[in-house]
Amino acid sequence: MSELMHSLANDMGHNAADTAAARASAASQAASAALTPQARAALQHLADVAIPPPVPWTPQTAGWAVLAVLLLLGLIWFIVWAVRHRRANRYRRVALTELKHIESRWRADDAAALADLPALLKRTALAAWPREAVAGLSGMAWVDFLAAHAGHARADVKKLKPLLDDAEYRTVTANLSDTGIPPNELIAACRHWIARHHRVSA
Repeated sequence: MSELMHSLANDMGHNAADTAAARASAASQAASAALTPQARAALQHLADVAIPPPVPWTPQTAGWAVLAVLLLLGLIWFIVWAVRHRRANRYRRVALTELKHIESRWRADDAAALADLPALLKRTALAAWPREAVAGLSGMAWVDFLAAHAGHARADVKKLKPLLDDAEYRTVTANLSDTGIPPNELIAACRHWIARHHRVSA
C-alpha cells in the first residue's frame, strides 16, 4: 500500500514539473510570437554593456602638468624659506631660553639674577647685528638703538630705559630700585624685545 502511495506521489510531482515547464515554454513562445521581426533581429544583435576604462591619475593636458610643476616649486621654496628662517632666528630661541633661567632664579628669591638682563640684551643684539654697530653702545645711545629696532616692542623699551641708561656707572640694586617697575614687568619687557625686534639684514 505504501509503495502504491509513493508511486502516486512521484507521478504527481513529475506531472506538476512537466506542467510548469510546459507553461514556461508556452509563455516564451507567446512572447516571441508577440515580437515583430525587427524587434527579434535587434535582440539578436545586442552586445554586452561597454565598461569605460579607469580614469588615469596622470595629467592629460599640458596645463595640469605646468600647474603640478609650479606647486612642486612652491613647496620647495617654502621648505627652504622655513629652514632659513628657523636658522636665522636661532639666537632668539637661545636668548629666550636664557631669559627663562633668569626668571626662574629671580622667582627662587635670587634678586641678583636680574643683573643679567642688560647683558642678555646686549648679547642678543650682537647676534643680530654687526659687532661694530652694537658693542660700543651704552647709556642713551644703547637705549635709542633698542627702541629704533624694537618693532612692536617699542613700548617695552620705555620700561627698560631706567635699567639700561648708565648701567655701567650704577649698581644693579640702585638701577632696579630706581625703575619703579616690578621685576616681572622688566622680564616681560626683555622677552618682548627679544621676540619682536626687527633684525635688519646687511
